[in-house]
Amino acid sequence: MQTDINIFHHRHIAISSYLFVLICLVCSCSDNDYMVYDANDNGVYFNHDTLEYSFSVLPVDSVTHVINVPVKVMGALYDEHRTFTYDILTEMPSDSVLKGIYVPKNPDFVWAQKGVQYSVPDVVHIPAGQTEGVIPITIYRSKLEGNYYDGYKHYRIVIRLRENENFTPTLSLMDQTRIVQFDNAIEQPAWYDAYGEKVWYKPELGEWHPYKLIKLVEYFHDVKDVLPETYAKMVALYGENLENVPYGDFHVYRTIFRKYIYSRMYEHFNNPANRDMILSLYPDFIFDFPDPFATEGAE
Repeated sequence: MQTDINIFHHRHIAISSYLFVLICLVCSCSDNDYMVYDANDNGVYFNHDTLEYSFSVLPVDSVTHVINVPVKVMGALYDEHRTFTYDILTEMPSDSVLKGIYVPKNPDFVWAQKGVQYSVPDVVHIPAGQTEGVIPITIYRSKLEGNYYDGYKHYRIVIRLRENENFTPTLSLMDQTRIVQFDNAIEQPAWYDAYGEKVWYKPELGEWHPYKLIKLVEYFHDVKDVLPETYAKMVALYGENLENVPYGDFHVYRTIFRKYIYSRMYEHFNNPANRDMILSLYPDFIFDFPDPFATEGAE
């Protein structure tokens, strides 16, 4: 009886070992096939996500921006540049393609026009020895219509990779298609009070206006040059562009804001030399920014 048990035990170990080796070989082959692909068949593809960009709070003299759309390669590396090709579509992909791509929920968009709202190069390539290239899309702020009181236009283009002598679009249609959306929207930031209502801290900022937010973020970024450690802490708390400010109140760093940010904003808005420039950009601007050192409780 003991002999039979030993035989069964050894057979069980042998079978388990064989299965383990077999599984390892299968996994190894699968991993190898995925990573190396087919060295004789070079493919290009995108990620599934949608690229979004907004000029938003950038300074008003930032008039262009380049959106680099990454393009990945499967196959062997080459020691020379290789061009790849693509089309700009004028309609949304089919539902079967869209189901694998993140698309902004806002359905209110217009198709961007090449040569008006954006431009793209005629020739793009994968650099020598690299597994990734980009399609650079230059967008023009002055051509993005809309304003904060009438609403903004959200522009969109769809890119689809195309076969050429160097590459074949690979994987699924989702991987061959990329949606890019951009605008010049400057919305009131998502600062909320205890009741979930949007707030704008009027005692220190005056009435809400997008140009105030632009200058607020611009001068906030400048703090990095004078107080780098404090700036890093503020970014961790509020976000790089002040996206997350509890109750819209910079209470923890109020002294820093008054000294390095609010004072500069007050000077900018109250400088007569800036008035015509501001009104040319924002005819409805209200010059009501408070003196930061005259407000109640100033330190």
